Amino acid sequence: MSDAIQSCFRRYEKKYLLNEKQYEAMKNGMAPYMEADKFSHYTICNIYYDTDDYRLIRASLEKPVYKEKLRVRSYGTVQNGDPVFVELKKKYDGVVYKRRVTMKAADAARWMRGGEPDKEGQIQREIDWFMRAYRPSPKVFIAYDREAYAGVENSELRVTFDTALRWREEALDLRLGSGGQLLLPEDTVLMEIKIPGAAPLWLARLLSENAIFSTSFSKYGAYYQNVLLGKKAGGHYQKEVLKSA
Repeated sequence: MSDAIQSCFRRYEKKYLLNEKQYEAMKNGMAPYMEADKFSHYTICNIYYDTDDYRLIRASLEKPVYKEKLRVRSYGTVQNGDPVFVELKKKYDGVVYKRRVTMKAADAARWMRGGEPDKEGQIQREIDWFMRAYRPSPKVFIAYDREAYAGVENSELRVTFDTALRWREEALDLRLGSGGQLLLPEDTVLMEIKIPGAAPLWLARLLSENAIFSTSFSKYGAYYQNVLLGKKAGGHYQKEVLKSA
């Protein structure tokens, strides 16, 4: 990947938890207006960073006006020389701002362990400040399989469907496969609508006709609430294990 990859984003993001019937209705209803993304189907892998007392996710779940998180992301399992994204994601008053830098997987791993970034820049300095302020460490690996679509007339309108959301607390390295335990029921689909402004009328109607309503959902937040807090309360989390692709 080159430096031409987009490194800054500003957009609204809405999330929806769908059953299989709603998923099929969305796919059929949006067909005249959306087309498959360039890569269409792919696996997204993330490592989320937090403080030892999970300060960042605890604050995020309180739904403040401003919140931020740090993660390292790859598309599929990577090797040392493959590109990954180090991302600082912020949300203010409902608007998502994402700042990210692209680097080789080995360089990103070294940087996250306290080394120096492979090059200097404004975003690198912002991430360095974040790391000095919070001293975060890797907490969980979360992966999912994504089906992506972009608007025919407005390519900035994106709709994605995520399935097989899975997590693991060991092997927190993007070079070690994409396997993990399921985080949501197998028949649940997470849909995200991403757009710089208001949604088109056809999309609003499609959502209304199928009783699809937005929800406050965070993949890392779901792990923290459903898995980590459950284990701390003495529960035992058992879900199907998905092996690495």
